[in-house]
Amino acid sequence: MLRPLGLSCSFRRLPLAAMLVILGATLSACSIFSKPPPPKPAPPPLPAPIATPVPAPPNVPAQPALAPGAKAKVALLLPLSGPSAAIGQAMLDAAQMAMFEIGDAKLELLVRDSGGTGTAAAAAAHGAITDGARLVIGPLLAAEVEAVKPEAKTAGVAIVAFSTSAQLAGNGTWLLGFDPRQEIERVVSYAHAHGRNRFAALAPSSAYGDIAVAALRDAASGAGATVGRISRYDAASTSVGPTVQSFVAADDFDAVLLPEGGARLRALAPLLPFYGLDRAKIQLLGTGLWADRSVGTEPALEGAWFAGPDPGLRADFEKRFQDLYRHAPPLLATLGYDAAALAAVLARNGGDFSPGALTNTSGFAGLNGIFRLMPDGTVERGLALLEVRGNETAVIDPSPTTFQRLTN
Repeated sequence: MLRPLGLSCSFRRLPLAAMLVILGATLSACSIFSKPPPPKPAPPPLPAPIATPVPAPPNVPAQPALAPGAKAKVALLLPLSGPSAAIGQAMLDAAQMAMFEIGDAKLELLVRDSGGTGTAAAAAAHGAITDGARLVIGPLLAAEVEAVKPEAKTAGVAIVAFSTSAQLAGNGTWLLGFDPRQEIERVVSYAHAHGRNRFAALAPSSAYGDIAVAALRDAASGAGATVGRISRYDAASTSVGPTVQSFVAADDFDAVLLPEGGARLRALAPLLPFYGLDRAKIQLLGTGLWADRSVGTEPALEGAWFAGPDPGLRADFEKRFQDLYRHAPPLLATLGYDAAALAAVLARNGGDFSPGALTNTSGFAGLNGIFRLMPDGTVERGLALLEVRGNETAVIDPSPTTFQRLTN
């Protein structure tokens, strides 16, 4: 049984656990399973970490070595109160699963409520660091991360946050959130390789829409394709029909990016064929916002492509989470699991949370596939290419299992 939320939690390792592993020679890879799997042939050898040390980010003091026998303390900052409390609690539940499944006596997790505000998050970080935290996991929201950065920098403590706000990355802060720019690059590259050369976007007038449009231009240019029509609509409007009608009438593209999700996507998608978009000629493309079980309920999205984590990799976790908490986990809960598992792996290897340890060049394998923290504070992920088919999404191009093919 999971322990209730407290000020600090120590965990022991349980057998037959889901395991986040360092790829390469430092740790052996293992599978995610809940009972002993049948014998399998040995996997091919994974590339060993590059020997060149990763330089510490500027202005980040070096951490003293962990005293023999001392616990490696790690802060977990999540909004457990306020408007984002539900997602914060789900991420905490997932992190606690990771600690029970792979944590051991060497790691102590200091759980703190970031409250959804910068002030509360800074106070939570200060308290956890004062209590000995050598790494900060979280917080979730951009304003929280921005407020925590000075606290962590002064103490020489790294941050592995869940935000996707790129301006916060670097100088001792890593962003573990899903980056729409990588998702768009992946799906555009795949679409171009399969005959799509003229891209367009129908995007909300929002910060996310801005990122998506810029990423589309960059990805198309990098692939040797073109971007023609870009149409924007009021993200809060309930009447986007005229914008969609004008967009479809242009007919100067063979692939359309729809950087929208949830109910907004399900309302927008059927307007495209209604106003005459020929789905036999035009390929619909999406972002990680499409990693939602409801996407398959909209017939207009049948056959559309998007990039994201392979859902098969986290299927066992989702079942265990459902069994424990009686509800399905949101996708962000997997980040809570992977971040806590990352801390557990590093704690087991001497409690080294230095930039060099965090940016292991061979990366890590988690619930969402392989990932590695880059020296600039971003995260690089190995993403699958998915297609909407009926009430499910099917993998049509698998995610890589090592970063070797991505860097060669």
